Amino acid sequence: MAIDPGRIEAAVTELLLAIGEEPARAGLASTPRRIAQAYGEYFAGLDEDPLDHLRDATELDAGVGELGELVLLRDIGFRSVCEHHLLPFTGTAHLAYVPRHRIVGLGKLPRVVETLSSRPQLQERLTEEIADALQEGLDPLGVLVVLDARHGCVTSRGVRQSASSTVTLASRGTLSHPVERAETMALIGRST
Repeated sequence: MAIDPGRIEAAVTELLLAIGEEPARAGLASTPRRIAQAYGEYFAGLDEDPLDHLRDATELDAGVGELGELVLLRDIGFRSVCEHHLLPFTGTAHLAYVPRHRIVGLGKLPRVVETLSSRPQLQERLTEEIADALQEGLDPLGVLVVLDARHGCVTSRGVRQSASSTVTLASRGTLSHPVERAETMALIGRST
């Protein structure tokens, strides 16, 4: 499903008319085009498979524990758009996995986050989808995904809580066990 910039521009023009604005005025004349370009970026993940980023994982002939106990990539910035209000939410993702026989270049992990966050989303579902992609793509012994984000629908409308953030967590395998999960969460919270 390709993004249709022309339809987005027409919809934005209609929205501007619906709120009583004049779409042709100087400050708004290019707004439909700019929003169409922005939506092209915001929703680029609709046409991508997050598993593509994990396909070139390296198979290692190593025993359990020989690859290390944990791979943790902290502080991955992300942005998405809430499907309820089409307002942005931005935050930080922390991804951990315990390798079984496959590892992947660390730069591939943010690409998984980027692909899945570049869709109309709910933070809760995004967290689960990232965990599922890592589980399916790497077949690790365990996965832990933590997202911490600020939502435009909470900060700029309704309750307007500009300092609040939402934290979601998804775990699989060994990182679902309370002790292992707690140890990993402590590493996520530790500053270096």
